Amino acid sequence: MPEIPDPEIREPEIPVVESRLPPGQYIPRGRPILHYGRVPAFRPQTWRFQVFGATASGEEHRFTWEEFSRLPRMTVLADFHCVTKFSVMGNEWGGIPAAALLERVPPDPGVRHVMIWAEYGYSANLRFGDFDRPTTLFATELDEKPLTPERGFPVRLVVPHLYAWKSVKWVRAVEYLLEDRRGFWEERGYHNIGDPWREQRYSYQEDPGDGPP
Repeated sequence: MPEIPDPEIREPEIPVVESRLPPGQYIPRGRPILHYGRVPAFRPQTWRFQVFGATASGEEHRFTWEEFSRLPRMTVLADFHCVTKFSVMGNEWGGIPAAALLERVPPDPGVRHVMIWAEYGYSANLRFGDFDRPTTLFATELDEKPLTPERGFPVRLVVPHLYAWKSVKWVRAVEYLLEDRRGFWEERGYHNIGDPWREQRYSYQEDPGDGPP
């Protein structure tokens, strides 16, 4: 059973910001906003968050917005690396740790990957070890303020150690997978893993075992 991390997790401070930049990245002015498709409307009365697939019980679980909001919370201070080569440093994210969801809806022991589903059928796949990290969370706040709609309100995933397309906006579901499947951008030529420190930007860079057959 995964442990819920401490309420506040901060990455070690590094005196020189540039030393935290992965290869090929730069620091822009401000915080650029990129996303695919239009910004969805949020209707709290009908909004649902689903956990399905290979759950330990074999059943799916649905949360209302009120139920989801009551899950344990934490903050994470982390950098944000976009595959388009900009990095935004020192973001303070507030939200619900992935560990809290895993504790509430345990996966089958054979689960090795997850698929994150968002509005309009958008998706991104993650290795289970990347999802089940102390710094992975479902963010509802940025720098102590609610997310704006353009940044993923009401909830987005944040996976700080991977390229930002894995940090899916407007998340609505998590699917537990026994076998890996590619998500939206992974099917369109992006790297299956997306480690910025290894510059895993595109699928042609994949080594054997990095992605599904």
